[in-house]
Amino acid sequence: MTDEIHSGGDLPRLRGHHLICLHFFRGEGYDDRFIENLSRIVDEAEAGKPIMVHEGHDDVCNVCSYLNDGGCAYEEDAEIAIREMDADALMLLNARAGDVIRWRAIRARLGDIIPKWKELHCKNCVWLSACLKNPAF
Repeated sequence: MTDEIHSGGDLPRLRGHHLICLHFFRGEGYDDRFIENLSRIVDEAEAGKPIMVHEGHDDVCNVCSYLNDGGCAYEEDAEIAIREMDADALMLLNARAGDVIRWRAIRARLGDIIPKWKELHCKNCVWLSACLKNPAF
């Protein structure tokens, strides 16, 4: 994604799998605070604000009720599985932590990577039913 890397200051930080999965967000989440935060992040990204690719918990995770000691406590070994998803997402997007990218650049790549992403990570995802409501998925 080097053609879409920019320098920037205080930018939203997103981990690998959020760079893909948030494209299918449609107002669902764990609680109202979480949903409001997701909406704000997606709105900023859609408006063209650059995004910092981040390793570990990010601006989505920061308001999640399952964040515990800097990791996901949704279920046992959740953080391990999430880090594997993040690594796959970054590989598919040809991005790495520290890159600053634009939402439109990620969206432009989705058609090429979503089949592989679905194969790797969507089958057992708790959010699959939400994504299936989105025609772009």
